[in-house]
Amino acid sequence: PTLLFEKGRGGRRFYACSACRDRKDCSFFQWEDEKVSEARLRAREEVNRWKQQEYRNRFEELASVLHHEKKFCDDCQMLLLPAEHGAHSSHRTTAVTAAQLRRPSLLLRPLDNKKSNAQYLFTDRSANFLLDSLASLGYTKVLCVGTPRLQELIKLQKSRSMKSLLLDIDLRYAQFYSQNEFCHYNMFNHHFFGGEASSAVLKSFLKEVGEEKVVMVADPPFGGLVKPLANSFSLISQTWKDLQDSDGPTEMPIIWIFPYFFEPRILECLPSLSMLDYQVPAGLRNHVSGLVF
Repeated sequence: PTLLFEKGRGGRRFYACSACRDRKDCSFFQWEDEKVSEARLRAREEVNRWKQQEYRNRFEELASVLHHEKKFCDDCQMLLLPAEHGAHSSHRTTAVTAAQLRRPSLLLRPLDNKKSNAQYLFTDRSANFLLDSLASLGYTKVLCVGTPRLQELIKLQKSRSMKSLLLDIDLRYAQFYSQNEFCHYNMFNHHFFGGEASSAVLKSFLKEVGEEKVVMVADPPFGGLVKPLANSFSLISQTWKDLQDSDGPTEMPIIWIFPYFFEPRILECLPSLSMLDYQVPAGLRNHVSGLVF
């Protein structure tokens, strides 16, 4: 999944990775007018689908594995099936409990490359404050865009009748959630790596039935381009709107956590948003705190 860039003003245009801002992390490059064969295009799609299906199969197989046989490889950042234990014997592995499987963000190492994932997680205090606020406003469904820790806490708090769906580019989370709980997603160009099947999961989640109320909470990488992000959020909002009754609200409720100095750009793209007086500290040090829009 790419974006169309331009070499200087009026220069030649090209496609490059939308998620990584350093060619060392993703070397994809293609001129806008370059012809690409159908076979090459199909191969790209198949690679993405194969990776997601592999993780999905792993999730289903692990569901039937006895708890004492479940292990996690810290070197490979993956849950291991019993047949794989031997191949990872020289790696750092540990047994995992049911409680740990419900908190994947504590098992997985954050992807903290500032020019790509920039994965800085909410503290539990911040996530719980958000949940309490959303619950008090009557929201029953939370679309978690790049907010895996928020998803975890929603799943843990069974006392609340709140549902969630995580959209994230970190495919590792597919090991811990079903296809109705996680979609491999690039928020910079609204791309679902799982294709139409994942798009259908989102549409099903956004549909409000009875007293249900949906809200989106997004925590993009703080160095990301505002315009592509706003475009993706607008497309999600439009999908939500198309699914609602004509006499309902006209705009999907959105909470966007981002640095305060991006306020002018955000309001230029999404003028209905307004900056709130809430500061969200990051779960890791050496990171700029975000403000809520």
